[in-house]
Amino acid sequence: MPKVIRSSKPHVMAENAEPGSLTRIRKFKDWVHDYVSFSPWICSFIDTKHFQRLRYVKQLGVSYFVFPGAAHNRFEHCLGVGHLARLMAMHLKTSQPQLGITDQHVKCVELAGLCHDLGHGPWSHLWDGVFIPTALPGKRWKHEDASEMMFDDLVETYRPEITPEEVIVVKALIAGDRTRCPLGTEKPFLFEIVANARNGLDVDKFDYIARDCHAVGDRGNLSISRLISSARVIDNKICYDIKDANQIYELYYTRFSLHKRVYNHKTTKAIEYMVTDALLAAEPYLKLASLVDKPDKYVFLTDNLLNKIQESTEKELEPARAIIERIHTRDLYRLVDYKVFLHADLDMVRQNVTPARIVEVAKSGSLEGVDEELVVQLTEEYVAVNVSVLHYGKGPRNPLDDVTFYSKQQPDVGRKADRSDISLLMPSVFAEVWLRVYTKDCQFFGLIQAAYRQILKMLQPSEGSATSDEQQPTDEVAPEELDNPEVMVKFEQVHRPSTPLASNTIGTNRRGRTFGRTPSFSDNAFTTVPPNFRDVSPSRKPRSKRAREGEEGGGMPAKKSRIDGVETS
Repeated sequence: MPKVIRSSKPHVMAENAEPGSLTRIRKFKDWVHDYVSFSPWICSFIDTKHFQRLRYVKQLGVSYFVFPGAAHNRFEHCLGVGHLARLMAMHLKTSQPQLGITDQHVKCVELAGLCHDLGHGPWSHLWDGVFIPTALPGKRWKHEDASEMMFDDLVETYRPEITPEEVIVVKALIAGDRTRCPLGTEKPFLFEIVANARNGLDVDKFDYIARDCHAVGDRGNLSISRLISSARVIDNKICYDIKDANQIYELYYTRFSLHKRVYNHKTTKAIEYMVTDALLAAEPYLKLASLVDKPDKYVFLTDNLLNKIQESTEKELEPARAIIERIHTRDLYRLVDYKVFLHADLDMVRQNVTPARIVEVAKSGSLEGVDEELVVQLTEEYVAVNVSVLHYGKGPRNPLDDVTFYSKQQPDVGRKADRSDISLLMPSVFAEVWLRVYTKDCQFFGLIQAAYRQILKMLQPSEGSATSDEQQPTDEVAPEELDNPEVMVKFEQVHRPSTPLASNTIGTNRRGRTFGRTPSFSDNAFTTVPPNFRDVSPSRKPRSKRAREGEEGGGMPAKKSRIDGVETS
């Protein structure tokens, strides 16, 4: 069979290196993988302005404002992914020589891992997930598009030793799209190493989960070396030993947990909105969004944008500078209310809970106890609504359903695993909708909450949503009796069904209701405030115009708070 990818020039290998020459292997000290080594050919891509730019793009974006340890950048993440991509490809090459993996294939996979995030904009996902969709509504653009653009420009600018065929292969590997080159037909499993579209198990995820956990102080239980050594190609798919099924489940759970606790932290989201508003305020003057299709300009877009705006003196950038000043003085947008919904309610939440709808209800005259002066002042610009879909990696589906396993007894047979092969303690739901409502001005806190809750009362659960626990009494075992074997045996005998349970009832009681409290559309008791409540930043005094005028006049007005319509000073 003819080779799919060829090189007109041999790539310089380490064993041919001479002492003191530029062809020696280079080692990087990484705080996740220890020392990682790269060949001179790989380093010819690292030593470019396109790749070095990643030193100035935070891996976790503005999470650094909340988690001081999250100071790592896309640069070290890409080094880690390139390193792991090579390890995975070499493992498959040596453990299964019949696959026909060549050194050239390994180098292309390694380069794809190294360059997979070349296109990330300032603050990573904030750029392509929040700013660009708002600044350029209707434009279909994502950072993967920019990664290919930047890779093409890198090759054109520096002319590294790479053939046009290899460029096509590398970009297809980055996209995880095996239909884009002949290699995808010959060796489709190679396209599951860097970006696995089938089940999300790839070295990109291996690295960022281990790296992000370490950065925020979590002691993760992920063994990357174990997973790589467990990988095996069966039927052109990368499969894993069934003994590692729980390790893989923990990886998926850790992904969800990081999204819940870190990436979507309430303060992180508040600062994301503030940075986005600052960029949008500067957009008419700086025209930042238009640079996404210009690699010669995009190469200079980094997190340093805030500093450039802050040090500017142009009058046109004053609104943007004011927002950045609020970030640095911790005068942040405030979380007014939050609620967790079923994944089936996603469209209903997105359609009904919007800034425009909240303002409409606030001005409808149906709210009691609100400050009418604030009602007049409230506009959509003061309200932000965040709807996040949190899941284990495959939306509402169990991601393990897409993982193929093998066993020591049958190493060449791949099959899907049942819950009873892994654990019966896995959740029955793998996705949820997390709604957060923010105010950009603390004085509207209570008013916005009251309007949002009025909308909440008018919402109806989607078809198929469960009713509340209070409406479904059930027999329960007291917590102290759960460890008593005799009690549990009697309970099982009484409640054992006369016919076997259907597979989709695992994790439910005998009435088919999922264990635990079912989501409801009631108010969140943990966030309730009076309708006329005006919040105050916890770290600094209010910066209202009246307060500033008081300072300029030589005195500070008495601090007042409004609670339940009563002013106290």
